[in-house]
Amino acid sequence: MYEDVAAARRGGRPTVARRLRRADHVLFARVAATRWPGAEPVLPRLSRGADHGVLWFGTAAAVAALGGPRGRRAALRGLGSLALASATANTAGKGAFRRARPVLDAVPVIRHLTRQPITSSFPSGHTASAAAFVCGVAMESPRWGAALAPVAWSVGFSRIYTGVHYPSDVLAGAALGLGAALVVRRLVPPRARGTHPAPPPAGAPALPAGAGLYAVVNPASGGQQYADPVRQLAAVLPEARVAVADTPAGPGAGPLPELLDTAAREAARHGGALGVCGGDGTVAAAAEAALRHGVPLAVLPGGTFNHFAADLGVASIAEAGEAVARGSAVAVDVGRLRPGEPGKPAGPPVLFLNTFSLGVYPELVRWRERFSPPLGGPPGTVAAVLRVMRTAEPVSARINGRRREVWLLFAGAGAYHSVGIAPVRRDNLADGVLDVRIARAGDFARARLLATALAGGLARTRLYAAGRLRRIVVSGLPEGTRMAYDGEVVPAPTAFELDKLERALTVYRPARS
Repeated sequence: MYEDVAAARRGGRPTVARRLRRADHVLFARVAATRWPGAEPVLPRLSRGADHGVLWFGTAAAVAALGGPRGRRAALRGLGSLALASATANTAGKGAFRRARPVLDAVPVIRHLTRQPITSSFPSGHTASAAAFVCGVAMESPRWGAALAPVAWSVGFSRIYTGVHYPSDVLAGAALGLGAALVVRRLVPPRARGTHPAPPPAGAPALPAGAGLYAVVNPASGGQQYADPVRQLAAVLPEARVAVADTPAGPGAGPLPELLDTAAREAARHGGALGVCGGDGTVAAAAEAALRHGVPLAVLPGGTFNHFAADLGVASIAEAGEAVARGSAVAVDVGRLRPGEPGKPAGPPVLFLNTFSLGVYPELVRWRERFSPPLGGPPGTVAAVLRVMRTAEPVSARINGRRREVWLLFAGAGAYHSVGIAPVRRDNLADGVLDVRIARAGDFARARLLATALAGGLARTRLYAAGRLRRIVVSGLPEGTRMAYDGEVVPAPTAFELDKLERALTVYRPARS
């Protein structure tokens, strides 16, 4: 007010910033002067409960326990968004804006927090975390998001009500939280809702109650986010024969390959099917066994992301069990990597159901596997992306006869659509093509690729090329280069050919009207 008078005496007008600041102080004073009888016993406790994200970690546990597979995905997405928002607000945000906290003289003592914060007032970290968590949850599950929105609003308002933030601090925190949720959405797009276009139908035996199904469960998949998959399987398909692996999937990893081969052989002998419960790497290993013995495959979701099951349209063990009981199945393509120069094989082929890649993505998978157990799926992915973008180096290779320096060579077993940094959704599992994407090296390529990916314009940059091919030949790779396929990271051959086995695998899938 005095600033306005001084400005008038000088013949000038108050600046926009001063007007906003004055409005901010006036609104804060009005909230402080207004009696809120119903809020006094609630909002200070709610504000304290949100310290260090404790409120949202508890909420995430409840959503994961009550919401089924979608609830678990929503909880992980919310926590990933919260982690990014909290880190941004409490480091870059508060470090860049040194704003003093409001004076508490006008705020009733009953509202004061036991411990007054001493960091910068701008932006509100509590509000950023609340908005990020609820927006992240809503992107995966709108119903849970709507149910939690009033809680997030109350946390934000409680920061003004208790006198520790100005309204503009809270608005900035809310905007930052929404932005964090959108960044995580770019990096890890949510599951597509609705029906999936069905691949061509295929003949598969109906196995009521699972009689004739020989299933292998990999309990190491999914970070143990699925409670007792063996019991779930027994409830849905009580007559299925079930074996449990004691080590994760991967080349030469313990008994899992032997269990899958034995189960597939028994299924072929009895006219049944092979079942697998695990993540994408486990499912890819099972697909190889199913093809080797000529039996249908039942995919029982049990991993962290379950990309193949999601693209197939199988959301749960119960849905897979329904398809097995009815004999509802489709034929899908399988990606194939053949080591060696064309016409000169140098080893057995490697099969993949989802994706193959060289460059930064294998490193992303490796770091995600390291960060995801302690942080959770989406937070682990965000941490892995930040690590890889800082440390990765381009790979030199001859691709279809032309030497290139690339950050990423990606080949999907089918055409993908995505707004994320890597494609993660397919509509058609039997389209006969490889979705090939190449990110070339260049000046400031690392930063430019990340910026355009987060902005959703990756396909428009000169550093990025995409096409749908039936075959791709790679040679001249340095020794020790890593490749990733279906979540597994292994050494890559120095030369190989990628193509597809079209409609080679029969997979159970619930019938869609």
